[in-house]
Amino acid sequence: MLRWAVIFLIIAIIAALFGFTGIAAGAAAIAKFLFGLFLVLCLIFFILAISAGRRVRDISREKSPVISWRVLHSGLRSIGC
Repeated sequence: MLRWAVIFLIIAIIAALFGFTGIAAGAAAIAKFLFGLFLVLCLIFFILAISAGRRVRDISREKSPVISWRVLHSGLRSIGC
């Protein structure tokens, strides 16, 4: 999306140099819109990545429900195995 914004910006600059003001204004408007959309989506995904990272860290801090080998082995010893 950012690539398309840059392409339309270049089209607008070239059109302005050759005097095509209508095309230049249209291409510039499209470039502004695409760049704004890119910034909004970038911000949304950045916030989602931060919240997902926090969830992963919170889960890793919780105690694991998996029984360790030592606990299992000591339990088996206590019942005579």
